[in-house]
Parts: sequence; structure tokens; C-alpha cells
Amino acid sequence: MSQIIDGKMVAESMKASIAKEVQELVASGKRAPHLVAILVGNNGASETYVANKVKSCEELGFASTLLRFDPSISEAELLQAVIEVNNNPEMDGLIVQLPLPNHINPDRVMETIHPSKDVDGFHPINIGRMAKGLPAYISATPQGVLDLLAYYKIETAGKHCVVVGRSQIVGLPMSILMQRNHPQGNCTVTLTHSRTANLEEMCQQADIIIAALGKPEFITAAHVKPGAVVIDVGLTRVEDASKKSGFALKGDVDFDSVFPICSYITPVPKGVGPMTIVSLMKNTLLAAKGVIYPKN
Repeated sequence: MSQIIDGKMVAESMKASIAKEVQELVASGKRAPHLVAILVGNNGASETYVANKVKSCEELGFASTLLRFDPSISEAELLQAVIEVNNNPEMDGLIVQLPLPNHINPDRVMETIHPSKDVDGFHPINIGRMAKGLPAYISATPQGVLDLLAYYKIETAGKHCVVVGRSQIVGLPMSILMQRNHPQGNCTVTLTHSRTANLEEMCQQADIIIAALGKPEFITAAHVKPGAVVIDVGLTRVEDASKKSGFALKGDVDFDSVFPICSYITPVPKGVGPMTIVSLMKNTLLAAKGVIYPKN
């Protein structure tokens, strides 16, 4: 029978564990982990994402700082703000909420964040260390997927994993992580994307499908072989007049058609989404403790 992977439940369990560790840290005389978020402009979705991260900090006993900037800020001014956080020993982790205004190069901003404070795992050094199997901050969403696979004891070794989507935030790191020699890895991985000619055929061969394409309900029953594990990373607002908000949240998987034939599936919402913020908090705790990059 198909089983729904309850990301919200797993996230709450992990948050309780992190909060307990923070309490012990503070009780031992050390300061709480400190996460800094930079928000440029007033994008509605970005406002929501950052607010949720700040709320999570409060719940877990972290310190948090939100730096807001007008969308007219120059790239040089933003980079200077990043450098100031880099140089502040009381600040452990830094995230710059994307997207940024068109006149600012996001790659330049991400490369300016010091790798030891790059708790989003976007810096080339952290990506390179991850690819080599060295300790690194792993991007929050891929890490959340790994934690779900571990919690539900889903076997990955020797399986064929098809990742749909090649973004640098999810698809690419996910493909690297699933093939590495690790308890949640050792897969044979096929990385596909919107221009893959025989995508449906590729997916039909998969024991594990990780959908991160950003196209609502793109993966249907026709893509999924019986018994496959389906991880839906997609999250898109779709207009829905029946909802008070005026929109519904849709994943990349057509849940209703896929659920009856798969072995495990993540719903949207309450699947991968809740795990993303928890993974960010976990990275920030690692930064505060100097686990991956030792404190000076």
C-alpha cells in the first residue's frame, strides 16, 4: 500500500531535537546560534519565506537578525553588507533571500558570503566539498529529502534514481548526493530536465523519482512504475477561486493519479517544504558549533 511521507511530522521531531541542543549549549555558558537574513525589496513570497525562517529561529532559541534593503540598493552596497556579516564573529550563518533585483548578480553575492557562514550551501566551495564527499553545508532542500529517506528507512543502495530538474539549488546537488557512497545514496542516478527527449520513458525506469522541475502536476501516473518512491520538491502557487487566499499550492506531481501506484510519496504541502527550514536551522547550529569550519 502507498504511504504518505509526513514531512511536517518529521520536521517537528527534528526541531524538538535542535531546540534541546540549543538549550544545552546556552546552559553550558555558550551563546545561542545566530542566523542573519538579508531581504532586498518586497517580494511577497520572499517576505513569507523569511518570516518563516525568523519564526523558526524564535521557536528553537536561535538569535536572528533581519537586514532589509530597498530594491534600489547597489550591488556594491549589498556586497559590503555581506562582508560586514562575514566579519562579525557573533553572527554564525547568513542567507540572502532570492530572487534579487535584476541589476544585482546573485552569483557574485553568493560567492561573497564566507563559506563558513553559507548555511544555504550555495557557495562554490561548499558545493565542491559536497561533490567530493567532504564535510560541507548541504543545500537545505536536498538535505531535507535525505532526512526524509533516512527517517522512513527507504532503501536507496543499488536503486535507480531519476532526478527531474537541474537547478543549482535542488536538482544538481540532489543528483550528486544520491550517487555518493552514503546510507542515503549509492544510487545509479539519471539527471533529467525540461529538454530531455524521452523523459516519460526515463521516469518509468526509476525506483526513486525526485521531481524538482517547477511545473505543477507535471509528473503523472504515466511516468511512474508501480512501487516507485516519489519525492515532490515542487511548490507553485496556482490560481484557485475556491480558496480564501485565491490560490492553491501545487507540487510537480499529480498526487491523485500517482498515489495509488507508488510505495511512498511526499504530499504538497507538508512534505519536503517543512524539512527545508529545519535543514537551514541544522546548518546554522553546525556553524555555531564550528563543526564543519572550526571557529578561530
